[in-house]
Amino acid sequence: MEKKMTSGEMAKKAGVSQKAIRLYDEKGLLKPTDYSEGNYRLYDEAALQILEKIVALKQIGFSLEEIRDNLKSGEAGDIKDALEIQLQKMEEKKYRLEKTTDAIKRTLARGDELDWDDVAGIVQYVSADQSADERHWDALKHTSGELDWYVRIFQSLDIKEASRVLDLGCGYAKLWRNNWTDIPKGTEISGYDIHGSWADDFEKYIADNKDTLPEGVSIELEFADLEDEKTWQKIDSAGEYDLVVAHYLDSEIKNIEAIVAHASRVVAEDGVFSFNGANVANWNNIFKEVIKAIGEDASFIDETVDKQTLKRNEYIAMMQKYFAMVESVLLPNYWHYTEAKEIVDKMKDYYKDYEKTIARYEDKLLDYFKEKIENDGEYVLEARSQFWHCYKK
Repeated sequence: MEKKMTSGEMAKKAGVSQKAIRLYDEKGLLKPTDYSEGNYRLYDEAALQILEKIVALKQIGFSLEEIRDNLKSGEAGDIKDALEIQLQKMEEKKYRLEKTTDAIKRTLARGDELDWDDVAGIVQYVSADQSADERHWDALKHTSGELDWYVRIFQSLDIKEASRVLDLGCGYAKLWRNNWTDIPKGTEISGYDIHGSWADDFEKYIADNKDTLPEGVSIELEFADLEDEKTWQKIDSAGEYDLVVAHYLDSEIKNIEAIVAHASRVVAEDGVFSFNGANVANWNNIFKEVIKAIGEDASFIDETVDKQTLKRNEYIAMMQKYFAMVESVLLPNYWHYTEAKEIVDKMKDYYKDYEKTIARYEDKLLDYFKEKIENDGEYVLEARSQFWHCYKK
């Protein structure tokens, strides 16, 4: 008969604490094989192997939720995909640390007297980047079976051969990376961003992959501050562009109208300025129906829609000051969930000002989403992201 181990013996063999084993039990990762007469947990060799897998996956950065999903699946293809995603995450975490180091060095190199506002500036800079990364990975996890988001955006731009393109705040540049071999022949792309952003990585990517670009395509990267008038003097002197892209800038730039105004000067008469922001989210409609279905008050969503609509109207009025025609482009994307808690967490994150309200509804929401997932195999949220195509005539 196979000898059973206590949680203490298991912990010692795997090099973890007994508290960790209890946590893995609570999270559904590691269940006891048996119980002793005194009701103590007992484990066999198979359980030890599972524990060793958990420890290994934790050491390479997987969350407990990700580990649970991987243990449930066990498929070689799923494991390979998970490792590839985890590798990219770790590389990007490493790069974020490098950017933080660079930001501190640049602050110290200024040579003037520093105060706590300078420290706050570093924290804000790093936090903004981290928040963007978290949103990116959340989207990647839940939309993996869909057409790549940046392929969808790229296709909506309908870029013609031999176009001149200006990309403002290009960053990691997934718009170009994810469509590298599909960029129309002869396209000239000028990207602008600051050092210490993901554009540093894009600079390396260009150098490593420029030989695989389609015929006549060129991508040049300029490191400059878009809120500095000298940058725009340089852009203005380079002539007009068939396409100017300013995506995901509204949370990064203090004066977004100045960017729109500058862009209007460098767009060709028959060109287009592509901009995004001020979305009245389709998720509001979906979540409102869910909250009504569980018999709770959804008025906070109406308040959110009112705020979003006001901001959207302000953006439209701003763009119409500089462009003769402003066209709304709504791009759909579908988020797939198999865990009810992740949907509720998404609601809390999206409605940050009303997190306590959602917490009061949490049990009912979990029951609602669990039933939907049990019946349909998953719960699908349709997102519609707002882009604006602006024309001079």
